[in-house]
Formats: sequence, C-alpha cells, structure tokens
Amino acid sequence: MTVASENRLVQQLPVVPFYCPVPTAVHPSARVLNDMTVHWMLRQKLDTDELQRKRLARVDFGGLTAYTMPYGKLERLSFMAKFHAVLFSLDDGVCDEGFATADTMARETSRIVRGIEAPAVRLTDESPHGAALRALRLELERFATRQQLRRWTDAMRVYTSGLVWEASCRRSPGLPSLDDYVTLWMRAIGMAPSTAMIEVMAGYEVPDHDMEDPRVRALTEITWTLVSWDNDLYSRNKELLRADDNLNLIDVLSEELSCDPHDALERAVEMRDRVMVLFLRLRDQVLRYASDELRRYIKGLGQFIRGHLDWASRCPRYSLPASPITAPDQWWKQRPADDSREPLPIPTIAWWWDQLDRT
Repeated sequence: MTVASENRLVQQLPVVPFYCPVPTAVHPSARVLNDMTVHWMLRQKLDTDELQRKRLARVDFGGLTAYTMPYGKLERLSFMAKFHAVLFSLDDGVCDEGFATADTMARETSRIVRGIEAPAVRLTDESPHGAALRALRLELERFATRQQLRRWTDAMRVYTSGLVWEASCRRSPGLPSLDDYVTLWMRAIGMAPSTAMIEVMAGYEVPDHDMEDPRVRALTEITWTLVSWDNDLYSRNKELLRADDNLNLIDVLSEELSCDPHDALERAVEMRDRVMVLFLRLRDQVLRYASDELRRYIKGLGQFIRGHLDWASRCPRYSLPASPITAPDQWWKQRPADDSREPLPIPTIAWWWDQLDRT
C-alpha cells in the first residue's frame, strides 16, 4: 500500500469548482448497471491484486455510464459500463502503477488492437485485458453497424497509441511540453472509443460526411480534452498520494511556465473554461443546421462532459481528506474564469477556434 510522504501532502491543491452549463441527466438503471458490471469485472480476473480489485469495485462504472449516456437500453449500456471497467483496470494496473515501458505497452496494445480487428480468433498468450476487449468487440456486433464497428476500431487505435506515448513519458526524466501533453492526454484517456459509442448506445447512425465535418471533429476533440483536463483537476491529489504521479495538466503547466503549482492551477482553470466556452459557442453554431442524427450526437458530447463531472463529484475514488468536496454549490460555478474568443497558445488545438463563425 502506498504511504503518503510529507512532500506529497504539501503538494496537495484545493479542488476547484467547474463551469459546465449543460443540464444534468441520469439513466434510472445506474445501480443495477453497476452491480452487473462489478460482477462481470471480477469474473474476468483483470487484476490479481486484491486491493486493486476493491478499488475498482468502488469506481461506480454504472454511475459513470448512466450519467454520461443517460439514454438507450440496458443491454447496450451494459456493454459501455464493462468497457469502462476494462479501461480503468488497464489504466490503474498497467499504465499508471504497473510501470510499463513503451516497449511492453506497444506489444500489449498492438495485440489488443489485433484482437479487436479479428475477434473470432484468440491470440496466443492473450492477456486478461485483451481477452475482455476482444469479447466486448464480439458483443458489439449485436447492435452496431459495420460503419460504427469501423469507427470504434479506429478510435481504439487512437486510444492505444496514446497509451504507448504515455508509457514513454512516464519513463522520461522530465515532463512533456504542454503542446505534447494536450495531444497525448486527449488520446490516452480513452475518450475516442467512448465518444464513438454515443450513437451506438442511443440507436442511431451519423453519416460519415457529418462526422468528418471539421466543426464536428473539433467538437469531438474538445470533448476528449475537457474530460481529460477535468480529470486532472479533480484527480491530481489522488494520483500524487497513491502513485506519486505528477503527469497532469497542472504540473506540466507549472514546469512550462516556471510557476508555483497554485498559479498553474489558476491558469489551468482559465484554459479549461475558455475551451468550455468554445464548445458551447461552436455547439450552438452547428446545431442551427444539423440533421436530427447529428444534433443527437452533438448533444451527446455535451452530456458526456457534464455526466463525467456529475459522476466524479460522487465517486469515492476521488474523495480524499485533503480536499473534500461534497456539496453541489462547491462543485459547480455559474461563470467561466475566461470567456475569450481568442485561441489558446497551444498549436495542436488552435485550429478549433478557426471553426467559429466570426460574424
């Protein structure tokens, strides 16, 4: 068990409230969904460590799925909750605390992707995570179209490429640049395959030409980024205490700007809020002309951003004595810290702002 050092306790920061004016919603089957998922996860034997299994059992995969995707039938949502369980186990047990090298992650993720590409055949020496994801890929065939299966497979390639890069960063002596970190984390957090499932969970299909619209691509990437930055803001204290892990937006900013972590936190919140404001403006712009299917997808993106925060505000995984936030008025705020229309000085994402109408 990791014991918190005095240094790590000193590095703790207050949890900040979030600006997210998207209405909350939740699927009524959250508790049933979670019970089903925990039982399934334990049967897969994804983790051999008993403490890690207990930690994962408290994540509330049913709540995460019910808040981020409060629509669809239980069978489909069950797939998504199980998918979340595998990703959390992979993240905790292999990526964050397994000290995997880029070489070992490249091998593992390549085998995972191959199992998804050709799921009918079991690979030699298949890992528990690979076996679980291959089984989920077969399950997905029951309610996803060929186009949706292709999109999800492509999204898994985006995700797994991020895991390899993340493993490389964790073995490097310093932190990555801000530009690299933003690109890395929007991939490694697993949001690409998650947003690819929005239309599948709700039972509709968005045409390729709509998904490939630069404005829709920007909204999708913004969703990945907001979820990844929000995760950094509320989970940093937990990661430092459990794993001495400083690969997060606040510490990357602190190093890049040569500033105190408290100042970096303030800057991170301003960046995050400016991106949230961009999402709302670009969302409203696209919705004026969107088809019914595209409207549902874009609204699903907003729901994922909001639902992820709703879940995190209740999840025992992130409750620490150093920074307890439980009351709703502490978790949310009414105004952004920065509502500028100007792009952030981060080259990898500056193109998002080019999608806004300037009229």
